[in-house]
Amino acid sequence: MMSIICEIWFAFSWLLDQLPKFFPVNRATDLNVLKEKFETPTPNNPAGKSDLPGIDIYVSTADPEKEPPLVTANTILSILAADYPVEKLSCYVSDDGGALLTFEAMAEAASFANLWVPFCRKHGIEPRNPESYFSLKRDPFKNKVRPDFVKDRRRLKREYDEFKVRINGLPDSIRRRSDAYNAREEIKAMKLRRQAVEDELLEPLKVSKATWMADGTHWPGTWIVSASEHSKGDHAGIIQVMLKPPSDDPLNGTVESSPLDFTEVDIRLPMLVYVSREKRPGYDHNKKAGAMNALVRASAIMSNGPFILNLDCDHYIYNSQAMREGMCFMMDRGGDRICFVQFPQRFEGIDPSDRYANHNTVFFDVNMRALDGLQGPVYVGTGCLFRRTALYGFDPPRSKDHSSGFCCCCFPRRKKPVNSAPEEHTALRMGDEEEEMMNPSLFSKRFGNSSFLIDSIPVAEFQGRPLADHPAVKNGRAPGALTIPRELLDASTVAEAISVISCWYEDKTEWGNRVGWIYGSVTEDVVTGYRMHNRGWKSIYCVTKRDAFRGTAPINLTDRLHQVLRWATGSVEIFFSRNNALLASPKMKILQRIAYLNVGIYPFTSLFLIVYCFLPALSLFSGQFIVQSLNITFLVYLLVITLTLCALAVLEIKWSGINLEEWWRNEQFWLIGGTSAHLAAVLQGLLKVVAGIEISFTLTSKSGGDENDDEFADLYVLKWSSLMIPPITIMITNLIAIAVGVSRTIYSAIPQWSRLLGGVFFSFWVLAHLYPFAKGLMGRRGRTPTIVYVWSGLIAITISLLWVAISPPAGATDIGGSFQFP
Repeated sequence: MMSIICEIWFAFSWLLDQLPKFFPVNRATDLNVLKEKFETPTPNNPAGKSDLPGIDIYVSTADPEKEPPLVTANTILSILAADYPVEKLSCYVSDDGGALLTFEAMAEAASFANLWVPFCRKHGIEPRNPESYFSLKRDPFKNKVRPDFVKDRRRLKREYDEFKVRINGLPDSIRRRSDAYNAREEIKAMKLRRQAVEDELLEPLKVSKATWMADGTHWPGTWIVSASEHSKGDHAGIIQVMLKPPSDDPLNGTVESSPLDFTEVDIRLPMLVYVSREKRPGYDHNKKAGAMNALVRASAIMSNGPFILNLDCDHYIYNSQAMREGMCFMMDRGGDRICFVQFPQRFEGIDPSDRYANHNTVFFDVNMRALDGLQGPVYVGTGCLFRRTALYGFDPPRSKDHSSGFCCCCFPRRKKPVNSAPEEHTALRMGDEEEEMMNPSLFSKRFGNSSFLIDSIPVAEFQGRPLADHPAVKNGRAPGALTIPRELLDASTVAEAISVISCWYEDKTEWGNRVGWIYGSVTEDVVTGYRMHNRGWKSIYCVTKRDAFRGTAPINLTDRLHQVLRWATGSVEIFFSRNNALLASPKMKILQRIAYLNVGIYPFTSLFLIVYCFLPALSLFSGQFIVQSLNITFLVYLLVITLTLCALAVLEIKWSGINLEEWWRNEQFWLIGGTSAHLAAVLQGLLKVVAGIEISFTLTSKSGGDENDDEFADLYVLKWSSLMIPPITIMITNLIAIAVGVSRTIYSAIPQWSRLLGGVFFSFWVLAHLYPFAKGLMGRRGRTPTIVYVWSGLIAITISLLWVAISPPAGATDIGGSFQFP
């Protein structure tokens, strides 16, 4: 009965996984067409200035101890050197920890960018992350023809080494500086006190241990020694423009301005802004989602790029033309209905065997491509190019003209009168009723009381439209409309930006509810993308020939399990919330709804999976197989099912381009995660729903790129976690069950080899899936003591003999003939 129930659930789960895969899509872009259309001289643009829309890039970090500033700095440098019009690019660094270390590291990166960015442009460097570039194992001089490349590269390598030393020395530098200033302040205070009170015994004076900036002022963010209004949850909002907006015209270097020859190179740099939102006790700051929404508001006031690219601090731009690739879809005909372009996540620093399926190739190369044939891929948290107006909660243009996900014959829609609203407001729609057509006079209730922010909304919508260069393009803009210079950034604008990142600004607004990143889930990325699809938007999956972005992933078993736990817990939260796909609007296509339903349901498979992993052991212990006997009917049924599943797997491997080892690693970690992290996620989700117990997670540590003797040293570090208990129990139980089953069969009067083979086969199948987990428990190669294996074998044999002695086979009076226990 247990086996049948589990099989029914697995069949249901398999259908949820397979149905959205019916329409896989592979897309390609042509960057030459984009350049010809937007950057070629025309009657409307005689100078050939770029007519591409602006992009605001968000980089989020929260803890410089777990997210090394050098990693973040390298990500920033890859952004500043991206191949996109400089005047159309703005980079915002969100430091949610308010750390001076991150601030000064970004200042160092801005200074080093004056050499690094022109060097990349001059020599066509790829990738444009200096750490990755100088670590390349291939020939760096391949295809380089300029005679000064060797000299320039040697100079940049030396400059970068000095840059790394300065970054790594910042913690000590800040500490020494703060100690010196604090000692000076203490001496001043003691002198003033002695002048005020003479000839009296003075008690020791306590002076707050402040953190000091290089200019001799207090750091307004988090201090090294926390104090009132200077801790991680209690500090002022900070905005610092580290690189001012560039001029509209190219600016070549001069011989005097740089140690390298940049006389033929544009030396302008994109705008770089450091942002740390205000935090005060008593406010729910909503973790990463709240930080991203603060960036949305601040950037709307300062640069107002109609498109937003968000990256984690450890995900850098590997393909300098990645943003152009994404813009091909956004600026295509019908592109105004695309809410975001999601790029696949690619990782570096993964062990060659990818023991714990960190690359997630089955998800990124199979599931996501399949969703691209429906309403689009889900948003996965990084490497995503957003349309700003979609993040603002507006419906897509012409949403009334597109049919719903259900059959229009069965569910006809009521016709409504044609609206006569102005063109600039036609695309700004919220809700299904015509009277809810949005106009600027109603925006304050949704977006807050900043007039700068409200005025920027229709501007961003207009600038994000595709060119109206063809009769088929609806809701387009005139060619050449974005070639005019943008307004200068003044002090009043920055002051307004600081006001919108205050902790009270979101009160009585729809930020986090309908507008921006959605609050209330540890997987705010999936929920945010779901809300957009639920309003009728479409997304695109952009797989480039050269990886668009690359990042790091935890290769340690414990860190990997906790990462999967967070994802699975978020899925359980989604299932028990109003974001459940069963409650989706008719604007979402039926297969897209099934895909989102599977996102919320997949952790519950762990309940049946863990039972199924114990069934072979139960069969061996009891001597009863899951079927009465291995007859021809059962074997034919098993063969047909197995061949069908193998054929589907081969088909997926064939069209997705992944290899068999990657597919098998995914299967192995599906069982490892399903019996550990997914099970814990279900329990935590139920506790939150039933008992209201909130869930907290620690930040995943990012690699700092240290040069260790072993590049994958972290792979062998064993950090105990309670998540390991269920898989360990499954392994031990199945090993003992195999020993018991073999012993029973050998010592039985009438051996039942068919039952033994069936039980042993399925037990070995479970153990084969748990093999990477077992290797993780062993630690570093060659360091497992031999005595561990000896004792494991002795214990297994002893337990099996005891079991046979306690419960001898039917009809047997002696164990092993004349053998007797002493």
